[in-house]
Amino acid sequence: MKKILLAAIAALCMAGAASAQDRGGWGIGPQIGVYTNTGADGAIFGIGAAARYGITDAWRVQPAVTFLCKKYCSVDISADVQYLFKVASFWTVYPQAGLSANDIGDWSCGINLGAGTDFAIARNWDLSAGFKWMVQTRKYAKNPIIINVGATYKF
Repeated sequence: MKKILLAAIAALCMAGAASAQDRGGWGIGPQIGVYTNTGADGAIFGIGAAARYGITDAWRVQPAVTFLCKKYCSVDISADVQYLFKVASFWTVYPQAGLSANDIGDWSCGINLGAGTDFAIARNWDLSAGFKWMVQTRKYAKNPIIINVGATYKF
């Protein structure tokens, strides 16, 4: 197990591409997520896409749409602002905050708070993982915790 972990870290180090979004740079890619704490529905799986735009070298905005796989058609639309901390040339971590609207039970708006990380795997490709807590405004709505994974192609 240690050898596999060490090999994975070495492979990430060799990628060597900068993970931070450049000012004015765009990125787009697929993402999947699991919505936990959603009430009687249990955990809900979602699949969607996210776009990224670098406002400055440290700030970026990420709008996303996720289609939720539950009994009836459901959607989550969100826009988050992220502040990037470059840990290494291939690794970035960020806190995020934003707004969302969804119809998990009935239409509701929410405030997103969370964190995430990006790993550069090639010159223009990042792998991302993160979580966010969605504080919903509708009365008696559950506040889901969203765990997501995705990839981003940077232009």
